[in-house]
Amino acid sequence: MRQSKFFTKTRKEVSADEVSRNAELLIRAGFVHKEMAGVYSYLPLGLRVLRKIENIIREEMDNVGGQEVLLSSFQPKENWEKTGRWESMDDLYKVVDSSGREVALGPTHEEIVVPILKNYVSSHKDFPSNPPLSIYQIQNKFRMELRAKSGMLRGREFLMKDMYSFHTSKKDFEEFYTKMQGVYKTIFSRVGIGHLTYMTFASGGTFSKYSHEFQTISSVGEDTIYVDEASNLALNKEVLNDEVLSQLNLKKEKLVEQKSIEVGNIFDLKTKYSKPFDLSFTDSEGEKHIVLMGCYGIGLSRLLGTVVEVLSDDKGIIWPESIAPYAIHLLLLGEDENVKKEAEKIYETLKKSGIEVLFDDRGGVTAGEKFADSDLFGIPLRVVVSVRSIKEGGVEIKKRNEEKGKVVSLDDLLKICSKNSTN
Repeated sequence: MRQSKFFTKTRKEVSADEVSRNAELLIRAGFVHKEMAGVYSYLPLGLRVLRKIENIIREEMDNVGGQEVLLSSFQPKENWEKTGRWESMDDLYKVVDSSGREVALGPTHEEIVVPILKNYVSSHKDFPSNPPLSIYQIQNKFRMELRAKSGMLRGREFLMKDMYSFHTSKKDFEEFYTKMQGVYKTIFSRVGIGHLTYMTFASGGTFSKYSHEFQTISSVGEDTIYVDEASNLALNKEVLNDEVLSQLNLKKEKLVEQKSIEVGNIFDLKTKYSKPFDLSFTDSEGEKHIVLMGCYGIGLSRLLGTVVEVLSDDKGIIWPESIAPYAIHLLLLGEDENVKKEAEKIYETLKKSGIEVLFDDRGGVTAGEKFADSDLFGIPLRVVVSVRSIKEGGVEIKKRNEEKGKVVSLDDLLKICSKNSTN
């Protein structure tokens, strides 16, 4: 992509009411546009990052046998009344259409997926095992968030992956639930924050006694967790008690208090949503049972914002290679015709080699401005073509997270890119 063709431009500052670092950097870099508190539109660079996160999550959900769907955002009031959440859920958006009909804008989809499934299952034979029946989607959610002041971390409209699993036995559920713990660890490692993210013992809320959150260490986090480095486990502040410590064989004096951002969670729903809709099956003896459920959520928008919070510096974002909008930021410096021709040749060579490259071919922009924009964008590898680099026999390359660059030949650049793509 040629940067000269972008309709977006970088900014030196943002509105004073934008207090979160993640939103400030994303807006300045032209990745997102703020519509109102807690609501952002994704621009070309931001959408590329979001889609890469989405693809990683989709791959992992498919690997465990998840079946992808896309469910309605408009949800019947009657369904929410059946589960008792029409009145009890404080952040539920309620919409009245011109006919006076009330519907909910979906913050989650238990009230939709369970009634749908009821149309298709009735016997234990309808529930496969290894892997069990699981349904997921990646879709915008809506919540009437009163504290939408943390950029992408706390939105009123946000992209989320929600998966629901269905089981005929507790054993089947527990095996899948344990497997999903490992899957979530893999996802957070793949997006570049695995070293900062802990599986955290937490309250199960209205679903069950306990659940598991995945918390990323960050000074701007709203949660407080207590980390045991030896076991790579953590406890949410709300469940820090002798019972849980004993159950997990942890010593309170060895726990380290940290601020954190919740990037994912998994819950044992038991029969909380299957029972109101009578989602049931008959076993081999003809006896009826209510289906057991689990749910597994990751907010993609929040995950993107979290990466920016924890992987950035005073110059801008530092994207992990796995989710960066482009692999290379190619910078053309100066107006020399020979340099321009060489930069064009390199750009075409990189594209033909299947390398994702953003080409800063803008004229009338100083080298300093191009370097500043490149640091702000956070693309992993900067490649500079200039009079000096050509004289030295190639291009100057510098990783975003390193201070010094070096000149390499085009062949060596292609080898470096090939090596990075296979890691």
